[in-house]
Amino acid sequence: MERSQGLFIPYKIIKRYQLKHHFSKSNKMKKIFLILLIGLTTLGYSQQDTQFSNYMYNTLSFNPAYAGSRGTKSIFLSQRSQWVGLEGAPRTNALSYHSPIGSSNLGFGLSFMNDAIGPVQENLISLDMSYSINTSTNYKLSFGLRASAHMLNVDFMKLNIFNPGDVLAQNNINNRFSPNIGVGLFWYSDKSYAGFSIPNLLETRHINRNLNAGVSSVSKERLHYHFIAGYLFDLSKDIIFKPALLTKFVSGAPLQLDVSANFQLYEKFMIGASYRMDAAVSLLTGFQLNPSWFVGYSYDMDTTTLYNFNSGSHEVFLRYEVFRSTQQKSPRFF
Repeated sequence: MERSQGLFIPYKIIKRYQLKHHFSKSNKMKKIFLILLIGLTTLGYSQQDTQFSNYMYNTLSFNPAYAGSRGTKSIFLSQRSQWVGLEGAPRTNALSYHSPIGSSNLGFGLSFMNDAIGPVQENLISLDMSYSINTSTNYKLSFGLRASAHMLNVDFMKLNIFNPGDVLAQNNINNRFSPNIGVGLFWYSDKSYAGFSIPNLLETRHINRNLNAGVSSVSKERLHYHFIAGYLFDLSKDIIFKPALLTKFVSGAPLQLDVSANFQLYEKFMIGASYRMDAAVSLLTGFQLNPSWFVGYSYDMDTTTLYNFNSGSHEVFLRYEVFRSTQQKSPRFF
């Protein structure tokens, strides 16, 4: 079961609270379902890291070794609204910049992300550095290092509190700071790529278990392991086919696998689809407006019972490259 938010809330806490506002019968059902969903995914230590359908364009979000790999200054902006129509559903906004540093083998990246679900908001700032070496005539191997700062906010006033004396609900969490570090590898050419990363090496616990017996934490980061790969096939002069995959593993949760197939037509149009194992299918589209601007959109439809409670997930992104390289042997749409 997919999850966008980078935090998880223990089931015992979910059982105490419900969303504060009053709703019609249908909305109340959605409200109850969302609460159960969060609780159940928490019990299974489910996926915590932010979910993107257009991961093949947004690799910097989870792999610092990607910084500077496009050989040009690149700015990426995206917005994701997950499970539209379900109250308190995840919303993610992301902005990133990365570039090679002069003619050196170094790359630099800077990312900002805002992630929200229900009463919880998390802001993330990441600084990435990469170093690349040539492994052959066509391939490079990039090593990445990330330093990040997390700001956590939880507004308990958005919930109904059944026990007014509950120690966990007496004070909101405001801009609780926690640092982290991450590492990554990215091996690539003009035709193919593969990468491995651990975006956060520190398992931060935001609230200590001593505050309340039987509650281990309100929010805890867990190690996530990412593997990504893709290849470009020239089907004709004007059509390029690119299959790709992304796998994620986090302790205590099932392996998550995203498989996608994209076609690039006449170096302008992109269309494809992806499947997220036991979670969703997605339609992917994009258009290269000019050599610098690329815009894309994806629509996700759930393949679980959650389908009955929302109208799908929408993700839109915009990429701007300041000086696109004219030396690339084939179009790089990764």
